[in-house]
Amino acid sequence: MSALLLVVTIGGQRVALPSDAVESVVELDTLIPVPRAAPHVAGLSALRSRVLTVIDCMRSLELGATDCSDGIREAAVVELDGHHYALIVDLVEDVVEALSEPAPVRAAMGEGWERVSAGLVETETGPLLLVDVAALIAGAEAKAA
Repeated sequence: MSALLLVVTIGGQRVALPSDAVESVVELDTLIPVPRAAPHVAGLSALRSRVLTVIDCMRSLELGATDCSDGIREAAVVELDGHHYALIVDLVEDVVEALSEPAPVRAAMGEGWERVSAGLVETETGPLLLVDVAALIAGAEAKAA
């Protein structure tokens, strides 16, 4: 396959985001709440004169909420359908090469992980769950629709 993957940790799990979907990795220090937004939308932030919708990946996966009260949070910035999003993650680790095409996951992962799973990808550090960025942005509410 030879695609590059951004390895991040969400909810204590190492997973991969397709690097071609990621514009940059940033540290968010300002978060403005959005009244009546979906629960997984943590708020808005600004990056280089652009407004980012900030997605709490933990809430999107129904794993609880990320505590954003303590200041700086790491995030991967992605663009989807002309809109920019910052995906809050626990940790940004590295960029690695995918050594295989995504394969179906043959284990129970939990509802949130199953909703965002694009398959299991082999890397030189071991297998990683490839996350569907659009499904992560859509949040748990999308499955009910």
